[in-house]
Amino acid sequence: MGSEADAGAFTGRSVLVTGGGSGIGLGIAQALVTAGAHVTICGRSADKLTTAAEKIAATGAFAAGGSVSTVAADVTDEGDVEGAVARAIETTGRLDGVVACAGGNETIAPITQLDTEAWRRTVDLNVTGTMLTIKHGARALVAAGGGSIVAISSIAASNTHRWFGAYGVSKSGVDHLVQLAADELGASNVRVNGIRPGLTRTDLVAMITDGGPILDDYLACTPLGRVGEVDDIAGLALFLLGPQSTWITGQLVNVDGGQMLRRGPDFTSMLEQVYGADGLRGVVSQ
Repeated sequence: MGSEADAGAFTGRSVLVTGGGSGIGLGIAQALVTAGAHVTICGRSADKLTTAAEKIAATGAFAAGGSVSTVAADVTDEGDVEGAVARAIETTGRLDGVVACAGGNETIAPITQLDTEAWRRTVDLNVTGTMLTIKHGARALVAAGGGSIVAISSIAASNTHRWFGAYGVSKSGVDHLVQLAADELGASNVRVNGIRPGLTRTDLVAMITDGGPILDDYLACTPLGRVGEVDDIAGLALFLLGPQSTWITGQLVNVDGGQMLRRGPDFTSMLEQVYGADGLRGVVSQ
């Protein structure tokens, strides 16, 4: 991940990547290291972060002078987030960029059967976790004289994904948070933008990308007709973090092969087996 053209573009810069232990976060972290950045990845599992750092090292990504460090942190815990920002500053004495990638979903179900506590945990992770990352990351960027924040949202924020519960709703919250922060922080030369990935090949969605009717439906709704790769997302993240985008802020960019032009995916083939056809339209058995 990360092209030769990127090598050295971020030399000496320090970037914090939340959710950097796997998937899109790991891909962005690796691309940044390849470009010469000092990257701090954080996530809840220290073991997972260690494995991620070893993966980055094994690619030869350090050739341009970049490095990677880890810090275990739960983005819903304010003290953890403060600690992660402090760890990111240690290497170079400053922070130049932040990628708020940590997120997830516990609520795939018809809205009439949603687990309320799972809803709250999902909103807390996606919205509050992103807010805390921006809150404390922005303090460091303002102190450094400016910088860039990139939040990872989802196509589910722009196109309804039936039965995804809190996920799309919370990602819409992330989108508004991006615009609010961009408006407030522009005066301090801190830019804030968001990326809305479409279906992107990671271990988390392998059950879809490996094939079947849900993948077929995704592809039918995607003008470019393929699944996204982590590099597709990382490429835009580096652009938004880098010097070529210094007059871009408050933007929400879909990286989804054009799927936002059509509709969200149809998960009927999977969820009808669990809830039945009536359940998917809101009927609850008494």
